Order: sequence, then C-alpha cells, then structure tokens
Amino acid sequence: MAEGHTPERKCILSGAHDAKDNLIRLAISLDGLVLPDIRAKAPGRGAWLGVDRETLDAAQKKGKLKGALARAFKGKPLTIPDDLGQMIETALERAFLDRLGLESRAGTVSVGSDRIGEAARKGRVHLLLHASDAGEDGNRKLDQALRVGNDAEGSDLRGLVLPLPRNILSMALGRENVVHVALTDRAAAHRVSQALSRWRGFIGRKSGAEPRDSSRGFTAPTGLENADGPAAGDDV
Repeated sequence: MAEGHTPERKCILSGAHDAKDNLIRLAISLDGLVLPDIRAKAPGRGAWLGVDRETLDAAQKKGKLKGALARAFKGKPLTIPDDLGQMIETALERAFLDRLGLESRAGTVSVGSDRIGEAARKGRVHLLLHASDAGEDGNRKLDQALRVGNDAEGSDLRGLVLPLPRNILSMALGRENVVHVALTDRAAAHRVSQALSRWRGFIGRKSGAEPRDSSRGFTAPTGLENADGPAAGDDV
C-alpha cells in the first residue's frame, strides 16, 4: 500500500465508496448472526455500511438490507437482528466514550470550566465538547474563550454539544460532574473527533447530535471474535 493511501470500502446499500474509517463494518458469527464490528477487527468476510440509522432501518423494513447482505456474504445463511440499528448506535457511542476515556488516562483531556477556560484562552484547546444538559451560560463563556485563544473573535467558532448528559460523561471519564471536556493535544483531538463523527453521522440530525460547530476545523462490544468466513481482508 502506498504511503498516505486511505483504504476505501463500498457501502452495500448506497453503493458509494468512502474511507473504511468512515464506514461501519458488519460481520457474521459462526451461527450466522449479523453483528456490528465497529473496530473492524473480527476475522472473516465483512460488509460495510455508509448510511445513517434512518436509512438502515428503512432498508431493513423493506427487505433491501437482507438482499444486500445475502449478496455480500455470498448466500450464507444469515440472521439479521431486528434491533441491528440500535446495536450499531450503542456500539458507536461506546467506541466514542472508550476513546474519550483512553485520552483522559493519557492526560490529554481537561475538565472543569476554570481549567478549560484558561487553556482555551491560551490557544491550547483543540476540541471543546459540552454535555447535552450543560447550561447555555457556561457554554457561551467557554466558546468565547475558545475564540479568544484562536484569534477568532466575532466568528461562529464554538464547541460541540454532545447528545450525552453529564452523568454519562462523568462515568466515561471516572470523574464527578463532567459538564465540559477539552482536548489539549491535537492528535488526541483528531482521534476523539473521528470517533464522534462516525457516531453522529449514523444517528443523524434528528437525534440532536448535530454540532454547533467544530473546534479547530475538526469534522467530526461486538462478540465477533469467532466470526465465520474467509480472511479478514476479503471484505466487500
């Protein structure tokens, strides 16, 4: 593979190609159960999705998903869970929270309005996140600090409002009353943003997950260890 080349995969429903990191991999267990493989680590043949949950649920209801998966897995007997969309959504949320927790343990995450505000004004915040139940006044103050640190006063630069309340963020980070989160390392911010972007892209606008804006220009458990089929590279 050439240096800098990003592997692409084709969505089995839309037919569109995209970087594999932006898509969602499905794999099958030994008994033929179709399950999300969010980290794309399960062995065997995989199928890729690049649509949001609303589109997936509609395709499943109309039988289009069953046909697409049958073609992708070469006619193997399959069982598609009725709640596949919810399973994917839950797995993507978990992947985002796990990534946030890893970055916190690595020391690249700041919490607390005062600490975040100080770092933001110094231009050290690369990604700013607000809980869904954060107060508007608190968001506004930190957003302004972010603009100051980026010499972007008067612009619409601001943090992202997550579709998660503070209690979930607190559990993910192992801290109390986490209302705002800041990533102070550029690479860490990119990793968190990537996980968040995949999750937000799947759950769609109706979930309230649409960001207000993106800081610094960032866009935003499978049980498949014994999945059946050919080698992992034989994806479709």
